[in-house]
Amino acid sequence: MVDHNTSHTTSAEKKLTDLALLYRFSNTLLSTISLNKLIHLILTALTSGKSPLFERAMLFLRNEKSGVLQGMLGVSHESAEGLVIVGDEESLGSRLDISDEAIARQRTTAFCIRVRATRIDIDESCVAINRVILENQLYHTEEAVRHGCPTCDSIRHLGATVFAAIPLLSRDKNLGIIVVDNPESGARITLEDLHFLQLFASQAGMAIENSMLYNRIEDAHSNLRDARERLVHGERLAAIGEMATYLVHELKNPVVIIGGFAGRLLKALPAESREHSYADTIFRETSRLEKMLAEILIFSSKAPICCNRCDVEAILRECIESCTPTLEDYGIRLVTSFKDGPFLVLGDAHQLKQVFLNLLLNACEAMPNGGAIKISAQKLFLGKHFVTVSISDTGGGIQPNILFKIFNPFFTTKPHGTGLGLAIVNRILLNHGGTIEATNEGAGAVFKISLPMKECSSN
Repeated sequence: MVDHNTSHTTSAEKKLTDLALLYRFSNTLLSTISLNKLIHLILTALTSGKSPLFERAMLFLRNEKSGVLQGMLGVSHESAEGLVIVGDEESLGSRLDISDEAIARQRTTAFCIRVRATRIDIDESCVAINRVILENQLYHTEEAVRHGCPTCDSIRHLGATVFAAIPLLSRDKNLGIIVVDNPESGARITLEDLHFLQLFASQAGMAIENSMLYNRIEDAHSNLRDARERLVHGERLAAIGEMATYLVHELKNPVVIIGGFAGRLLKALPAESREHSYADTIFRETSRLEKMLAEILIFSSKAPICCNRCDVEAILRECIESCTPTLEDYGIRLVTSFKDGPFLVLGDAHQLKQVFLNLLLNACEAMPNGGAIKISAQKLFLGKHFVTVSISDTGGGIQPNILFKIFNPFFTTKPHGTGLGLAIVNRILLNHGGTIEATNEGAGAVFKISLPMKECSSN
């Protein structure tokens, strides 16, 4: 004979326990901002304790752009550990908490990994999806899920045959679902369990949305702070740039004067005298300083682009003619290959000549004992027409650990270099809508330049 009084007492105790958990969970949600921690608290609360509400719980968040439910977390009774009560257990102000170590352990369980790897398409033809996602209603099946439905097959793949799924709602917005089941004991999910799950999920949905909104505000604030710092930094750099330009202008004239007088002294002093050696050192160093100041002025100023129709092959041939004495002095053999010309672009012929001259002279300096330079140009279609110029040498190449730095301002491997030559080349090409790439091939370095044909942009 069933003792109805005992049964009634047990049911009343369970209701009190559930209400206490709901109230404590409500306090928890008010004090938890981290979305990751919040999800762990939600599922652990559903599956922990000596007599857990459910043996397993899974949470999927909705991705509206991709139209899928993304598995975020799966917690079973075995992994539902680490949940503690903060404050007096009998107090109405107590709340739940979970340690970072417990969170880390839950995320590494085989069950959680399977859930996180699961993506469920939001398919209107699926009864479960239609009920939970589209109608925002609880779905509960007391029979094994049917085969042939992709959604149900995804849930069945996680070991769930008899389950309940509840939407996570906030202001009538569906954020995702919680799926619960009892696979070990096979205990049926009662109406009381479902009623509690609905109350629990309604609080969880609001808490998750609040956490998402807080994270968005934090991200926006962080982006705003970063933008402000970049703006302040940019203003400081602009001020430093203006000061540097002013100083360069002021220094250039006295340097030119010093170099001029040093040149006169060289002519006047006996070639074998110590004074001649001193004057020669002054002349060479002032010439180097004058070149550095000129390059700094070029780099710091915003030279306008005088766009005209020009032929890249003609510019290259002018550069080769200018470099002929240097090529002969270094004993360098030159090979050219210009196919399918002319290579017409809209650009500043003077600036483009500066680009190719710089690269040719760099190639010569890389081969002081002779070698070979190959220059080729051809057309290439990548959505639009480009002319690509390749300048290669046999000078041993560029060290791989510095290859990505060579276009940085003031980076140089030359004893007396300024580190601005390639930076200026890169800037000119960017202003022309082009690109430059450096690689090592064969016995040397290769610089590949791409320029849009008959197009030009100016900064």
